Amino acid sequence: MHLLKRMTLMGVAVVSLSGITYTAQTANASTYSTVSSTTMTKTAYHKKSTTGAVYNASHTKKVATLKGYPNTTWYATKKVVLKHNGKNAIYYQVKNGAGTKSGIIWHSYLTKGVAPFNVKYAKNAVAYDATDNKVVWSKSANTARPIASVSKLMTLYLVDKKVAGSGYSWSSKVKTNYSGLVAMGKDSACGGFRFTKSSYTVKQLYDAALIDSSNNAAIALGQWVAGGSTPTANKKFISMMNAQAKSWNLGKAKFVSSSGLEQSDLKAFGYSIGGADANMVSAKDVALIADHLITDYPSTLTTASVKSMTLSGQTLYNYNNMLSGRKYYQSSLKVDGLKTGYTPKAGYCFVGTGQKSGHNRIITVVLHDENEFTETQSIMNNAYSKNLL
Repeated sequence: MHLLKRMTLMGVAVVSLSGITYTAQTANASTYSTVSSTTMTKTAYHKKSTTGAVYNASHTKKVATLKGYPNTTWYATKKVVLKHNGKNAIYYQVKNGAGTKSGIIWHSYLTKGVAPFNVKYAKNAVAYDATDNKVVWSKSANTARPIASVSKLMTLYLVDKKVAGSGYSWSSKVKTNYSGLVAMGKDSACGGFRFTKSSYTVKQLYDAALIDSSNNAAIALGQWVAGGSTPTANKKFISMMNAQAKSWNLGKAKFVSSSGLEQSDLKAFGYSIGGADANMVSAKDVALIADHLITDYPSTLTTASVKSMTLSGQTLYNYNNMLSGRKYYQSSLKVDGLKTGYTPKAGYCFVGTGQKSGHNRIITVVLHDENEFTETQSIMNNAYSKNLL
């Protein structure tokens, strides 16, 4: 009998015990009843902590958790008093700014004011106004850290600079027969464009480096800029990268690799130069490099917006998933570049750029991220919605 009584109180179930079947009824949760509802001036609130949730009007269904909606401003329009277990409690009727979630929430879970914007995963990030040349939002933007293939933006700048000078063109030939570069192209982890010829044009390798992030193409281009085709020229080119950074007063930029690969990976191909293992650059300095590149050589964006192309029988695939037709494309942002990057040490890195109608061009940088496109989208939308640029 004691067991049967306990089952009857527990909930709806069909229980077989010694061949006898008993059906138990669910005990209803304590109900909430509305005591009063008063219209209030629309007021902005955000989460006081990750605790708490928004419920439907009868408090029987959870609509959203505050933890699931970080950096969200909730707008209260009514004060609702509910009775629960014989006690009254004040709730606010709220809706998020996008208007996609609404309901009631206990007032103590909120604090007055607009939610401060932040990104969850990126260790370093920045939003830069490329028209007025100023940082409009940042997160640890002056801390130098590995930047993986985002490094290629500096390499490509120096390639553009040489092509713009006298005596060279996009049709100039670049030697690609050094054994280390050929081997790198065949490597599944460090490769990219496979060198099947002893030379390619500057434009071909530029496309491979920017669109497909080919590491051997970037190294070959750097050697060409430095006037050679071997690791000796590569070392000279890296000195040129650091000199260019110094001329721009980038105090948080130090390069040891033209491709962004760490030296621990480059060593197998004869391209370790000693010193630090990785390029160390801050998010702000990455934004400044990107700004110099697209300002001085705007045609870069034409190449950066190519989603895929075939070159010498090989497919160059652009991993920028904010371009049109891709998963994270948002038409209003008009993203047309710029560069992805990843190594285990650097994490996922991304430099994005676009220009929303009626606003200045934005350059965003996220370093060591896990959701680089989602967070870039959030950074861009935040900057535009708050008219920061």
